[in-house]
Amino acid sequence: MDKHNTDELLLDWQERVGAARQECHPQSLLDMIPYSAFIGAQAKVDDQRLLYWLDKRASNIGNPSLPAIHGGVIGGFLELAAAIEIIYSLNVTDMPKVVDFSLDYLRPGRYKTIYASCEVMRQGKKLVNVSATAWQDDEQTPIATARCHFLI
Repeated sequence: MDKHNTDELLLDWQERVGAARQECHPQSLLDMIPYSAFIGAQAKVDDQRLLYWLDKRASNIGNPSLPAIHGGVIGGFLELAAAIEIIYSLNVTDMPKVVDFSLDYLRPGRYKTIYASCEVMRQGKKLVNVSATAWQDDEQTPIATARCHFLI
């Protein structure tokens, strides 16, 4: 890909980030990321916060005997949610780069909808720390939590 096409893609991305913020439509950011479509990640603004979710999808099953969602899908979903949280809620238009990602699996992710929310814990000049939590039936009973550090 030549520099001209790369510059056009970057400009298109930055315009779409601005439009997503202005229209309160974070899903349009997820729609531009192929992995998001692959796992079925979705997002909306709910009560002044971003809410992310994965509807149950057979291709996301890791353990068919339970059945349970694959741990890598849960981890990828939380990492993706944390990155979108930074882009959508902070004055960042470039895709954040993962520096460190720590994930704690607390319970099996059963074959049903998984929800997630994120909180920016600290923003520095170059690094952002985000906490992400995933749950299914009750937000007070998380199935996984993540601590993420991103370079912006």
